[in-house]
Amino acid sequence: MANTNLHGEDLIRHCGLNDKGKAVEQMDNQSFHRLIAVKLASHGFDVPHSTNGHREAENQVMQLASDLFRRYAEQSRLLTGHLNPPDRRIQDFLDDALSTTGICIALPTNAINMDRYGMARKLSLPEDPSFDEFHNSENSSYKLCNGVLHNPFNDRRTTKGVFHIADYGLPVPADKIKVPLITYAKLLEAALQPPEDLNLLPYTSQWNNPVESMASLMLRPLVCPEVPGVSPEKRLEVRFFVPGGCVSNLDFVESIFGNAGDPSLPENDAGIDTNHWTGTSGCVILAPHIRKLKKKDVGLSHISEATEEQKKTGMCWENEDELYNGGTPFKITLRDKRGIMVTILADNYFGYCKKEVKTQIGLSANIFGLAEEEHAGGAVAFKSYSLGTHFYPDEAIVGSSHTYEEALTLLGNTVTVHPTGYATDKKYNTIHILPEDIEVDLTAQAATWTKDGVQQSLRILPGHEYLHPSGYKIRLQKHPASTAYKLIGTAGEGTYCHKPSTVSGGGKSEISKSMNDAVIYGCIYTSDFETDMKMVRDIIERDYSNCFKPEYAKLQARSPSRNILSMDRSLGSVVKLLTPKNEYTKEHLDFIESIPYRISSIVFAIKRFYKPTWGEDWLSHFSVDIVNGAKGHELKLDGRKLAGSYLRVGHDHINGGWRTFKLRQDFISADKVQMEDDITASVVVPRERIKGLPTEYSMFPSLKISQNCEWRLFQRPDDAIYPGFDSQTEDDLAGEQIFVSNFKPIYEEEMKDLSERVDFFEIFTDPMKKHMHRCLKEGGVNMCSAKPRIWHGEITKNPRYLQVRPDVARPRDKYLAQLGTRLYRKLPATEPCVFPVASVIGGRRNNPPDEINGVKILPLCVFNPIHYQEIPELFIDYVCSVTGKSPSTTGAGSEGALTKGPFNAINATADLNNALVSMILTGYGGFSSAAGYIGPNYKVDHDISLLIPEVWCRMTPEERSPENLIKNGALEKLDDFEMDTPEGGKRTVLASRLGYRITDKFVSHYFGRIFDNPCAAINEEMLKPEVQSLEVFADGVDNLVEAERKSALNYFKDGTIKYACPLLKIILHVMAYGNYEGKPLDDPEIRIMFTRNAVLKSDWYKKRLVTKQQRDIVLGMRNIKALEDFLGRPGYQVEAARLGIHQRLVDAERELARVSSDSYLDDLVGTLGADPIVDDEV
Repeated sequence: MANTNLHGEDLIRHCGLNDKGKAVEQMDNQSFHRLIAVKLASHGFDVPHSTNGHREAENQVMQLASDLFRRYAEQSRLLTGHLNPPDRRIQDFLDDALSTTGICIALPTNAINMDRYGMARKLSLPEDPSFDEFHNSENSSYKLCNGVLHNPFNDRRTTKGVFHIADYGLPVPADKIKVPLITYAKLLEAALQPPEDLNLLPYTSQWNNPVESMASLMLRPLVCPEVPGVSPEKRLEVRFFVPGGCVSNLDFVESIFGNAGDPSLPENDAGIDTNHWTGTSGCVILAPHIRKLKKKDVGLSHISEATEEQKKTGMCWENEDELYNGGTPFKITLRDKRGIMVTILADNYFGYCKKEVKTQIGLSANIFGLAEEEHAGGAVAFKSYSLGTHFYPDEAIVGSSHTYEEALTLLGNTVTVHPTGYATDKKYNTIHILPEDIEVDLTAQAATWTKDGVQQSLRILPGHEYLHPSGYKIRLQKHPASTAYKLIGTAGEGTYCHKPSTVSGGGKSEISKSMNDAVIYGCIYTSDFETDMKMVRDIIERDYSNCFKPEYAKLQARSPSRNILSMDRSLGSVVKLLTPKNEYTKEHLDFIESIPYRISSIVFAIKRFYKPTWGEDWLSHFSVDIVNGAKGHELKLDGRKLAGSYLRVGHDHINGGWRTFKLRQDFISADKVQMEDDITASVVVPRERIKGLPTEYSMFPSLKISQNCEWRLFQRPDDAIYPGFDSQTEDDLAGEQIFVSNFKPIYEEEMKDLSERVDFFEIFTDPMKKHMHRCLKEGGVNMCSAKPRIWHGEITKNPRYLQVRPDVARPRDKYLAQLGTRLYRKLPATEPCVFPVASVIGGRRNNPPDEINGVKILPLCVFNPIHYQEIPELFIDYVCSVTGKSPSTTGAGSEGALTKGPFNAINATADLNNALVSMILTGYGGFSSAAGYIGPNYKVDHDISLLIPEVWCRMTPEERSPENLIKNGALEKLDDFEMDTPEGGKRTVLASRLGYRITDKFVSHYFGRIFDNPCAAINEEMLKPEVQSLEVFADGVDNLVEAERKSALNYFKDGTIKYACPLLKIILHVMAYGNYEGKPLDDPEIRIMFTRNAVLKSDWYKKRLVTKQQRDIVLGMRNIKALEDFLGRPGYQVEAARLGIHQRLVDAERELARVSSDSYLDDLVGTLGADPIVDDEV
């Protein structure tokens, strides 16, 4: 069952969301209780009769169907050992894999299956409405007026020593713990036998005979996105089994990945969903009780009989009472090249469940081929501008090739055409398409155009969007800091910024957040109006003919002598004119240096609002108020106070405050559509296979299509502890059907106290205020966004909640983005609109030297705001994924290859080989942005992360090209250098590992599209962190290189170096030993191997294509057999007809013929193919 395109009731049943992105229940409470009663009775459990409210109806059902239920239960007993299709596949794998252990493991056959979304949530709390909470040894659950609160025993997951792998199948990487197969078997045996108290189903906890049973769930997570016209989406199957008392974990995972229905029904059988199944299966068994098992009892050897490796990893015992893994949380998995993985989780913290699905998606992607599972964030950013009071369809903005009639043809019956000559979208009647000669005048609050020689008019309204046939969008928007309105213009084509391999705290989520929440609004100030305006007039009237050095003057396309207020000169041109650049003469640079910051801001404001009708009399339009008999300081335009927008860029280490800088007067935050946040499935295809793309993508021979695998995101709202600070979280937690964890349960008395404290309550946003009042009115136990739980005597630092994915929660925004893009590209409404990745910008977390509890924290603050690395240096970075002080590591630590170390069940070479091939085939430049610190002095947190998509979407594809940036001096290469040692010698600092970094030219040119004074916002100390402290910089580079060396040595230690593709082997050798076969990394013979042409011609890449073909042939034959077996089942003729099995078989046979042909190998060129994983396949 493919489920990306579900709608209506199917979507609600799958993930509890309607088509508007709102959380809803599929049925009312009474119907849900009736369904649960029937389900429990059909499993043979004693469901008590009652006359209380909603129980009357199900009592009647129970009486009428009691014989039927008993018959069903008897049939189930007779069919003991019969498994549904996915469980049968998993059971067959276990039987084979564990055959040498002598232990027979049987999956549960009578677990209560959650076959529709919402059932797990109902079962996680008592049925009796007088009981609002449930507690057992692993979890405390609370029924809220608008959802549920689940607080697990542990408030977070750990990554240290947590990943154990059975010694079976594929190699065990050095960063994981190898476990004897017999030990895995004994742990699995115990996992499937939870104690009675943990197996008690919370829903029945107040019954005379509570139900004790395991519960199960089926998921179908995305592995490979659909490529329209090329290939359908691909999914794996995952089965979850949990003790009844941990059913809240099923609520959690189905809220993120969706519920795939009843695994016993043929329509849900992945085995016959031949178009969408990857051929891989996963199983997750939640078993927190096995933390109490002793090492001796699970088959581990005594220390006297253990190997050195077992002694080092703790896989042996010295004292009989030693607990496995010290009694702390862990997970252990069994997997092989068949793509089946069975994992036991020895903790019920919710994050483990999510990350395990991520791990299984990753294995499936590696087995299936073509696809990657990435730890990534991403968004499509659409550049936006303040248009002031008027929009005119300038060719430079909207082009000249789009017409209204053409737009109507493209959109067909999706719009309603009005007699006056404009159209309105049928799905959203606040979206309108207007003719190509549209003009919008804010003063008249009207859009005008001509139809049949007669001028037509339409009143423009807030909340409506008006589209030019080119896809350019115009809207009326109120200024956040005043009563004034302005026109906003937004481009039709966006820029997809993909942030892969981003370390913890590196800005993965921030890339998709709106910058609006970070903008501060204030006035534009003058010191002394007359004096300041005289300086402004001097700047405006100055002759700039000789501002360039002679060698640069002849390169200018237009004369610099143009008057500042000339309509031939843009605001951006004026910003560049007054921003220091090496091309300027010393006289002009001295002049720029003499201009006070407030004066340049006034000049830019005047330029922004200047109208040709003013002529030279611009001054009369500007004034200040008289305050207490003296002239004030707040600049006004025609009597209206001018508001400026300011943005924080780091912390002032000298004066202690935040560094804030004025944004350009025409700057508006980009419109964004979130595409990724944490678990991403992606696929690489040749560009020509994707139809309808504009020329912006022509520089990429292959393209990456990425898609979020999650319906809801497991957010950590750190700032919500401050009332009113995190408006999004407060709005989310005031909504319906919420799932929260690690918050404090608040009872009526405390909620009353909180709501009466004006210094606390009044700071909240309106949604949270209304929520708290609602809690008081409805009573019971509830939660407040600013009150995390107390864990071990302290406020937890890990409050969590499930947030509906923003692009799902706001479907109109995504629809509008696609509509504008569709018009820009001239795509018919019947054709899919694909957003391929346009830029790759990872994130790195940096920290200065520090000390915590007497332990020195190594510095790692060597990156300036934006770096570019060529493929070899980039992958040295990716292999190690080093991070500074963050939630996961403390100073110069590695998060594993591609930041997936804790979540990769096989050798990391597979993921790295795939990522390396992906970057080379696509030709994306490998950029990265800094978070945390820039140098030891500038604390920037996520200020740069937020800016990246704003800068990138305002650059053309040619401007984003690393080659052009280097050629134009906007990127500078870092070279190795010598440093004195304390002993009087020299040491080489390998700064070349950092690649290239942005220069003042980049800042003035591209940050100048955002800031009035870009070179003050991003100054020389930030561009060159070594200026802050050469010693700290050199130490940081050394720490980075050492972390990279240690990471690489693991591949030699565990032998997985032999599974690295030739290019990855070169990188790992250089990281570990400084050279490859005696050659340095910059050797021309080595560098040329990393080009696309060299890869396409290589035998190892061709082997990847053959590997993919062979796996597809095997899967195709398996699919055909499954369909033929289904058709051969006695009594299944009606089902076969209903499900279209005959046609599926025809399609499967055709697909097998296709993938078996020689031409299929040609079709695979430009894709990832499939990694052999180990060398014995082809």
